[in-house]
Amino acid sequence: MAEGTTASAQIDALFKELQGTGRRRRQEVAHKLAAVAKANPSTLVGYIDQLVETLERPEAQTRWEILTALTELCADYSADLSGAFDGAEESLFDDGSATVRLAAFVFLCRYGATSAERSDEAWPLLDEAIQCYHGDAEYRDMLGALLELARGDASEKTRAALAERVAFDASNGSGYIKTFSEQIADACK
Repeated sequence: MAEGTTASAQIDALFKELQGTGRRRRQEVAHKLAAVAKANPSTLVGYIDQLVETLERPEAQTRWEILTALTELCADYSADLSGAFDGAEESLFDDGSATVRLAAFVFLCRYGATSAERSDEAWPLLDEAIQCYHGDAEYRDMLGALLELARGDASEKTRAALAERVAFDASNGSGYIKTFSEQIADACK
């Protein structure tokens, strides 16, 4: 029991530092929290609101690390993550960081894959991002996230729109774009 209390106190201390004024320290703490989420997402369940607030921080690394942590929470706690939607949308169209855009895209795909309603909420943003970032360096990873969405609990409406969005590349593309697009189209059936 003391060990659990110690772990909780350590997480509390990290969140206190995350609210601090030091940019570099916030980035380091956000990285630690992303690692905690990957190892044991349930550890951060009581801190979702604080994670969401952190999406308002100016530095890209803090936001992408927190989006990574939130993404890890999607599988079991997606109903508690609706507050992250606005911050993820802002990050999705961040002009200064491809990494934060990708983290937001992956979060929205994973969030959307958890239910028909969430997929319908996330799809318009994802569709816009696909059009904006098609062929960019992070596009391969975006396609991987879209495949997760297609294989998840997305609505029929979202599946149909996603299949339509990738249809051209599935038929006429080449390389990884064609391969992923074919896989996504198949998963949408």
